[in-house]
Amino acid sequence: MTPGARVQAAIEILDDILGGTPAEKALTGWARRSRFAGSKDRAAIRDHVFDALRHLRSYAAIGGARTGRGLMLGALRSQGQDPGDLFTGDRHAPDPVTADEVGRLFETEAEQFDVPEWLWPVFERSLGENATEAAAALQSRAPVHLRVNLARTSLQEAVDALTREGISTAPHPACETALEVVEGARKISQSQSYRDGLVELQDTASQAVVAALNLRPGMRVLDYCAGGGGKALAMAATGGVEVFAHDANPGRMRDLPDRAQRAGARITILSTDDLVKHDPFDVVLTDAPCSGSGSWRRAPAGKWALTPEQLTQLPKTQLSILDAAAPLVCDGGVLAYATCSMLDVENRGVIDTFLSSHPDWQCTFSRLWQVVHGTDGFYSAHLTRR
Repeated sequence: MTPGARVQAAIEILDDILGGTPAEKALTGWARRSRFAGSKDRAAIRDHVFDALRHLRSYAAIGGARTGRGLMLGALRSQGQDPGDLFTGDRHAPDPVTADEVGRLFETEAEQFDVPEWLWPVFERSLGENATEAAAALQSRAPVHLRVNLARTSLQEAVDALTREGISTAPHPACETALEVVEGARKISQSQSYRDGLVELQDTASQAVVAALNLRPGMRVLDYCAGGGGKALAMAATGGVEVFAHDANPGRMRDLPDRAQRAGARITILSTDDLVKHDPFDVVLTDAPCSGSGSWRRAPAGKWALTPEQLTQLPKTQLSILDAAAPLVCDGGVLAYATCSMLDVENRGVIDTFLSSHPDWQCTFSRLWQVVHGTDGFYSAHLTRR
């Protein structure tokens, strides 16, 4: 495909997404209808689409319309490229730019930095002087991080094994198990290192949340909102701990047994009814459902799907999870709370509300990892009984 044809494909996919189709479904649907497109074409088009979704408001302003065509015009203009070079109408390229397809200046900081207007005050209150820098970071592509499975290999051995497979990495300072992929990210899922369970794809901040638990041999730990099980696997890799995983939607854990087998980890999956049969636990980690604002680089559609009503409801859900998990913690144990959000209403606000209604608990640890530090945005707090 020509560069212009790739832009036209991105326009069609973006129009599908703006019409309500989930991004991955729109991309998959286009690929199935376009068997002529090679792997490099699909990768380039995917990059166009996700770049446009990260910059939805700013590109629409620069491009003159909140349409697939407007977004791609905005993308080219923002990069200093003349759209006329690709909007030629030749060989499946977009039609030439018309005289009325003009952009405009940004009207607000929220528009410039691609945050919903209603959310900008919340964003600023949560991040203070880092708000614009964090919003700018969310406009860029997320780095690819790996967790080295120290139960099977060392950090240096993993680096060397990946290098032999054409994947260049560097240690990440946020966590001792973390590597940042410098080159060859698209080779990871097919690499022998990944298939042998030496490494797992996991953001560094997510790894740091587990590292902060300071797990010790003999502990019984529960990943209460396990999802795909990334944190349960990280806990199991610390060695000597008995790991349990639970999720309100068991279907989210369907791949966990295979992932655990690949990693050489032993994880016991519990249903909700099974929890009281196995409690108490030394550590209960509640990685609660949230806005996902800390991971909007990876899932930018979530930024535009979030509503004020949802942000009002989320803390209520998060509190209910803490209330349900607290009785599962043994005396002297830790109830750990985590979100992949940078919004205070979901983080310290939830902890403060929990403590106000549970005076027998106290907060012994609280930390926010921000996207400006080279990780996803993550928050974690540790609660213990007084």
